[in-house]
Amino acid sequence: MPVVIVTGMRQTGKSTLLQQEPGLSDRRYITLDDFAQLEAAREAPQALVRTPDPITIDEAQRFPDLLIAIKREVDRDRRPGRFLLSGSANFALLRDISESLAGRAVHLVLHPFTRRELHGTTATPPFLKRFFASRRLPQTSVLPVELDEILRGGMPPACLGQKRNPALWFRGYEQTYLERDVRDLSRIGDLISFRHLLRLAVLRTGQLLKQSELARDAKLNAMTAGRYLGLMEASFVLWRLPPYLGNRSSRVIKSPKLYAGDTGLACHLAGVTDLSANADDPMRGALFETYVALNLAAICAATWPEARLHFWSVQGRFEVDFVVEVGRDCIAIEVKAAERWDSHDLSGLRAFLNAAPRCRAAILAYNGSEAVALGDRLWAIPVGMLLS
Repeated sequence: MPVVIVTGMRQTGKSTLLQQEPGLSDRRYITLDDFAQLEAAREAPQALVRTPDPITIDEAQRFPDLLIAIKREVDRDRRPGRFLLSGSANFALLRDISESLAGRAVHLVLHPFTRRELHGTTATPPFLKRFFASRRLPQTSVLPVELDEILRGGMPPACLGQKRNPALWFRGYEQTYLERDVRDLSRIGDLISFRHLLRLAVLRTGQLLKQSELARDAKLNAMTAGRYLGLMEASFVLWRLPPYLGNRSSRVIKSPKLYAGDTGLACHLAGVTDLSANADDPMRGALFETYVALNLAAICAATWPEARLHFWSVQGRFEVDFVVEVGRDCIAIEVKAAERWDSHDLSGLRAFLNAAPRCRAAILAYNGSEAVALGDRLWAIPVGMLLS
């Protein structure tokens, strides 16, 4: 494609990638974070982008009108890779930008660090992809997921130990997001209401999105709440997981589930500092599920683009946390934060196997160390192995 767009949450490492990746070193680099270059873009956008050399434009969302000039250049010369754009907003969700680059751009998301990346195991294909193909378990045990991994999240400054006080860093991140990113995307006069809705939404991570309920609790009208949620999604602070509708049950839930974009930021916004069993925090299970959701989404995006992530729920009866769909086949995954399970934890998976004959495997992902087969197409697999 003539335009490649790399987006993701602020501070996931987009600028570092664009400037330090050896394969991108021969490109002209511009950042609209620089006042002089931003003014140059405003004064003469066509002159800025009309160059024979490939060009990288960082923080491109700061001046959306530049995309019109890029569109003209692409229509004049559609050489692959002419423009590499990045930003902390999902361009695909911003109407003016998505319309300008329709048919001209491919969108990629740089997710927060995954467990595979932090443990240095990205040289091998992900376990889930291998298991989908062969349904064979490795003859090894793994260590449980440390709860500190969830508290730190996947933002490089927090999870790599670059900041002495992560709590202080997350506080500054929240302030920067509210005062800069949100104002860049939309004119919001009442940041207090926006922040209140953000915290209420994060407290519902891993739950069905009930927009009217959120609006009521935030004391906002439904239209304003919807617009605010859209801005949070466009800036990757929240994301929606669609339901799996691959069966004919008339009672299948059709509303999306809501997830925070990073567990470290979610813990900060929710005031969670201890996820141990002794702390008995009511958000422990939801944050553990969010951690798995973020890792699965990033693994699929980076190494398995044909895979689609969903959840499944039959109203008032059964649910499965995740369904990974590839073509007409799928794998069902139910997440449990504890190191033990019982037969009740398998009821949703068994119901899904009955409802979806093309399901290759149903997995109970628990925070233990040993993988075992539990029956026909049914396994208990440690989360550490599932995300490896």
